[in-house]
Amino acid sequence: MTVNDAHPVPPALLSPAGIDQLRDALTTAGFTAAGIAERLGPQAAAAAGRNDLRAALRLTGDRDPLSTLIRLFVCGQTEPEAAVEAALAPLPLAQARAAGLVERWGDGLRQAVDLEPYGSDWWVLSDVPATARPGQPLPADHVLGIGGASTTLAGATVRRPVGTALDLGTGCGVQALHLAGHAGSVTATDLSVRALRFAATTAALNGQEWELLQGDLVSPVAGRRFDLVVSNPPFVVGPGTATHIYRDSGRAGDGVCAELAAAAPGLLAEGGTMQYLANWVHVGGEDWTERVAGWFAGTGLDAWVVQREVADPMAYVSLWLADASEDADPHRAAAWLDWFDAHKVEAVGFGLITLRRSGRTDPVVRVEDLRQQVEQPLGEQVAAWFGRQDWLRDRDAEQLLSTRYRAADGLVLHQEATMGDEGWAVDRQVLTMRDGLRWSEEVDPLVLALVGGCDGSVPLREQLALLALAHEVTEDDLAEAALPIVAHLVERGVVAPTGATAGPAGGVTASARG
Repeated sequence: MTVNDAHPVPPALLSPAGIDQLRDALTTAGFTAAGIAERLGPQAAAAAGRNDLRAALRLTGDRDPLSTLIRLFVCGQTEPEAAVEAALAPLPLAQARAAGLVERWGDGLRQAVDLEPYGSDWWVLSDVPATARPGQPLPADHVLGIGGASTTLAGATVRRPVGTALDLGTGCGVQALHLAGHAGSVTATDLSVRALRFAATTAALNGQEWELLQGDLVSPVAGRRFDLVVSNPPFVVGPGTATHIYRDSGRAGDGVCAELAAAAPGLLAEGGTMQYLANWVHVGGEDWTERVAGWFAGTGLDAWVVQREVADPMAYVSLWLADASEDADPHRAAAWLDWFDAHKVEAVGFGLITLRRSGRTDPVVRVEDLRQQVEQPLGEQVAAWFGRQDWLRDRDAEQLLSTRYRAADGLVLHQEATMGDEGWAVDRQVLTMRDGLRWSEEVDPLVLALVGGCDGSVPLREQLALLALAHEVTEDDLAEAALPIVAHLVERGVVAPTGATAGPAGGVTASARG
């Protein structure tokens, strides 16, 4: 495990020999995602994932090593010492207890860390989740395990081979695990020394080598650049009170997310990408999209911000207090809500920010809602979106008019109509994509006819000539009005140029020609 001399990182929870022994125990027992699913069956495994452990407990009563490990680390049960010792062999039980993997509880042993099989053949170590210790507030240095935010970011990351990758605020190391699969080298940072110990253990247990650095946000990597940066930062919005490292940055409001945007130009190598989860406030009297877009002014980076969820202040505060088992403290909730009121915060948005150093002088910045269900993995959709941006920027108006376009497969037209004296009158028409980002676009009859004619047989110029004749307008006037619309439809993947080299999930390469 590589460490930084200026910021020494504590070692893993176990010695290298102990790590090997633990891996041997887990592998021999079959304590993997596939092994657990096979032992429990699909229904019981799915129920256990929802914290309904009844079937899992019924199916693991024979106390063989796999059953014991499932009961211990999946079901959170207290198990007989002899059974735990047998399940962890060849790792000596004394070493497991000294490392804090298990602890004495009542007349047996229980988990002292969360040891979770992940992916096809990985394991992740973190602190025991709040659900396993109901009513017990989380300590300030609690290290989260695998959760909704970490899996969201993992699925949204653009997976292409890169030389250098950075996991900023690694926690227990979930993102770094994924990065190691397509990066030549992985650097992972965190403010929490405890988190870095878990990350070091996760890396070693999975046979990976990361550079681990301790410090706040970008300070441990000042002056360095990376091809890919990912971060699940402590983005929770509030008055700046830092009670839990995993959640609170110590910055007021959404300042930490704006700070990361400002730091991105100094972190990214040419062609590099940065992706991070973020919260942002919706302030009364302000357009939230303009406010967030302002974070990227002057950075020279392409930016795509998608808002996936929105919560009102009460729901937001309740969520995060419950997350840390602080929900029994009415004074804490009141102070948080009072801060929202004082700063005219009407809601809090959650989403994904993707930034790219493209080297162009005309960076694209889009901030928009994307709350519909999208085709997974989202990372492929993100890569395709940037591919379409490049294709559009490589073409002038004449080239766009000379291109043949084809409508996306599976487009669905929804119409709303009102019955009148002369029959049905169409009030509204919406095109919806069944695949990809599944956008819905309200269109007028002219745009509907344009999309309907995109079968790849003729250039856009010829399509517009026919439409101009039918609507009694000049071709030049129609082209001037239609080109921004066509560019928007290409950006969203509703129509795509034919004869282009297909990119991931409907993207096109910059070298494609219509």
